[in-house]
Amino acid sequence: MRTRPRPRLRRTENFLTAVHHGKKEEKAAVERRRLHVLKALKKLRIEADEAPVVAVLGSGGGLRAHIACLGVLSEMKEQGLLDAVTYLAGVSGSTWAISSLYTNDGDMEALEADLKHRFTRQEWDLAKSLQKTIQAARSENYSLTDFWAYMVISKQTRELPESHLSNMKKPVEEGTLPYPIFAAIDNDLQPSWQEARAPETWFEFTPHHAGFPALGAFVSITHFGSKFKKGRLVRTHPERDLTFLRGLWGSALGNTEVIREYIFDQLRNLTLKGLWRRAVANAKSIGHLIFARLLRLQESSQGEHPPPEDEGGEPEHTWLTEMLENWTRTSLEKQEQPHEDPERKGSLSNLMDFVKKTGICASKWEWGTTHNFLYKHGGIRDKIMSSRKHLHLVDAGLAINTPFPLVLPPTREVHLILSFDFSAGDPFETIRATTDYCRRHKIPFPQVEEAELDLWSKAPASCYILKGETGPVVMHFPLFNIDACGGDIEAWSDTYDTFKLADTYTLDVVVLLLALAKKNVRENKKKILRELMNVAGLYYPKDSARSCCLA
Repeated sequence: MRTRPRPRLRRTENFLTAVHHGKKEEKAAVERRRLHVLKALKKLRIEADEAPVVAVLGSGGGLRAHIACLGVLSEMKEQGLLDAVTYLAGVSGSTWAISSLYTNDGDMEALEADLKHRFTRQEWDLAKSLQKTIQAARSENYSLTDFWAYMVISKQTRELPESHLSNMKKPVEEGTLPYPIFAAIDNDLQPSWQEARAPETWFEFTPHHAGFPALGAFVSITHFGSKFKKGRLVRTHPERDLTFLRGLWGSALGNTEVIREYIFDQLRNLTLKGLWRRAVANAKSIGHLIFARLLRLQESSQGEHPPPEDEGGEPEHTWLTEMLENWTRTSLEKQEQPHEDPERKGSLSNLMDFVKKTGICASKWEWGTTHNFLYKHGGIRDKIMSSRKHLHLVDAGLAINTPFPLVLPPTREVHLILSFDFSAGDPFETIRATTDYCRRHKIPFPQVEEAELDLWSKAPASCYILKGETGPVVMHFPLFNIDACGGDIEAWSDTYDTFKLADTYTLDVVVLLLALAKKNVRENKKKILRELMNVAGLYYPKDSARSCCLA
């Protein structure tokens, strides 16, 4: 007798149930973490009846942020401070560093050694990266984020991690590591962000869930990317790996306004004049060739002349098709095989499908495409959120280049924020943007006068302590500062320009940046301990009664 199939409802899932469990799991993980925090405070000679909630934030900044954030985490671990942290949150390049902490089980010594090893050998597995990209192109939601993740970010970081966010559950549920939060934004809501700094623009990822904190709408992280309708899971897709998510979190190119106003001018000078010529001269550098051509397509789409169309009205993508067809044909002819290999034929078909999809995504400049788990959900009043079949998620640095909005909600009860700014430009732009965001939405945050921020930005020190009547205490640490860099801040910024490629990062360059980031932590340890004592409820002599003070 045949076994009867399970009822359909057993194979579907209401996402609100997944949200409920996800939030309960985070709360339980944070509670377990409190015990470890109390032990860490005791080792630091800080007695407390209850553990204060401390969040460490890392800003964006590409490879510079990645390396500097690793330096910060390494030194905090060395000084016994990381064990006193409840939340770790990052944007863009910092997310690459924070995710590495968990894939290495919190072993900072091994992580730092691995970083140095990768940049000593300067290796990148082009074949594997291309294979992963072609495989991703078979998905119905393939976008430029896949190409960016597997062909560009993997080359920048010299890594191709295949683990998943859900793999991080064990250490955070045991409380042995801080609870991580990774930031993105909904690119379709950029107009709402520009007009009203709308909170619903922000999207977060944790080991338990992914979703919109402002809406209280989340889905289990293992179902992120799966297809939902009316709150029901209708088609399961495999959980996306960390390589893809790193590409999503660090996809600043996904916003056309930013490209037009700033980023594209920089990339045109760096990439189109350099990478394009070098890629054409060296056919082995297919990743560079495609990327440069994608940027050319984007440039034409922003100008007066759109990309040419064929008779059917579809954008012409023959440039990439012809290039790879010629490349493949030459390769096959050299092998002089008399009979057609079905396996090779299938591989070529997948390759051509990848070419076509990449070209179409480039003409649309489509990034971060994923199924909208809120599609036609009756519990969501916002019709914009429930009417879209897909979301387009991109780099949160396009909104605020640090994840303040994700740790400020009262549900997370954060008492002290250590904000590490890895910007090459104004290190107080994130404070300005967050102050504006909080003022609009009546969120407690230290208020600083614009004139004072302007003064600080001319010669930034290594640490600023911001305090308000209510809300968390904020310690802000500019990477490039007069305490560590003296009068050479501009030279440091030039050396670690955001758009410099990994090939320019020699071992010496990496080690210097690590040392600078570590010094910022080490030299300010006493100030961090003082604020830890304060938020732990102990008295400590204050230097000033001002709500915002330079430490």
